[in-house]
Amino acid sequence: MAYSFTPIAPRPSPVKTSGLVPWIKANLFGSTGNTLTTLFLLGLVIYMLPGVLKWGVINAVFATDSQACQAARGSGACWGVIGEKYRLILFGRYPFEEHWRPLLATSIMVGGLILSCMRFFWKPWLALVWVGVLAAFFILMGGGMFGLSEVRSDMWGGLPLTVMLATLSLFLAFPLAVVVALGRRSRLPAIRSICITYIELIRGVPLISVLFMASFMFPLFMPQGMTIDVLVRVVVGITLFAAAYMAEIVRGGLQAIPKGQLEAADTLGLSYWQTQRKIVLPQALAMTVPSMMNNFIAVFKDTSLVTIVSMYELTGALALALNSDVTWRPFKIEAYLFITLLYFIFCFAMSRYSLWVEKQLVKSKAR
Repeated sequence: MAYSFTPIAPRPSPVKTSGLVPWIKANLFGSTGNTLTTLFLLGLVIYMLPGVLKWGVINAVFATDSQACQAARGSGACWGVIGEKYRLILFGRYPFEEHWRPLLATSIMVGGLILSCMRFFWKPWLALVWVGVLAAFFILMGGGMFGLSEVRSDMWGGLPLTVMLATLSLFLAFPLAVVVALGRRSRLPAIRSICITYIELIRGVPLISVLFMASFMFPLFMPQGMTIDVLVRVVVGITLFAAAYMAEIVRGGLQAIPKGQLEAADTLGLSYWQTQRKIVLPQALAMTVPSMMNNFIAVFKDTSLVTIVSMYELTGALALALNSDVTWRPFKIEAYLFITLLYFIFCFAMSRYSLWVEKQLVKSKAR
């Protein structure tokens, strides 16, 4: 039997699914609604961009010249206020000639955070590294040893205070939140009642109230003559507040664990803590990474509320730097844009790291 060759009709080339153009098509023009929204926002940007460029770049004053800034008011930005006041904004009331100390202390703490985010450093000795990081931070900031002049904690401020409050509070709040979340699901009524009362009480009031109680009311319950540093009271207040919200996030992850896994652990003869450590908590914490990072970002931004107890972090230091100088006071917008950029850098870095962790968890589940 003779066979005849019939060529296959040419097929279209595969559609590229990665890269800039496919991403734009999928996310900005993937549907009619997305297309209309994209066009509207693009038109709004085109409409506003000339005015923003004229105010922020063309007519702006970049030199630290107060007279030139006054002449440009209403028509151009005064970025010179940042060059004039950036040290006061970043370090607050800390002694001006000692600004190298908070700069070095903040660099050490941020460096520790960066190292902690790298998988290579996820070793038991990382805890010892953090002991050294915290010791170096408080020695540099407080002084009183190694030839450093002593600086009281109420003089700390600016970016170092913001980074320290957020970092230390979250480190202390995380283990407390896990314990409280487990306690709320405990079968023992006393433990469960205490954890529920703590969570609902803290979540029922704003952070300002917690800081006010920790700073002004708590010392009234202390024995006469005994005082606790205001910095410690603020850290305790933020820690308790963050732990209450974090505990509910962890509890949501605990409830998502199938009951069959707990029954299997009981069948294998694992104790309660072995079950939680090896089976329940690794899965529960992995599922709560996005919500946990949202809470981390919220706590970092909520540190701005410590101004109510006369601790001037980044936003409070900005107010001190400008309110005390009539010449530069009218240019608050430019200064606030500067600290907005700082907040954005830290929060954006945390959100991107959260996405990286989620991708790593997806890879581990696919194995």
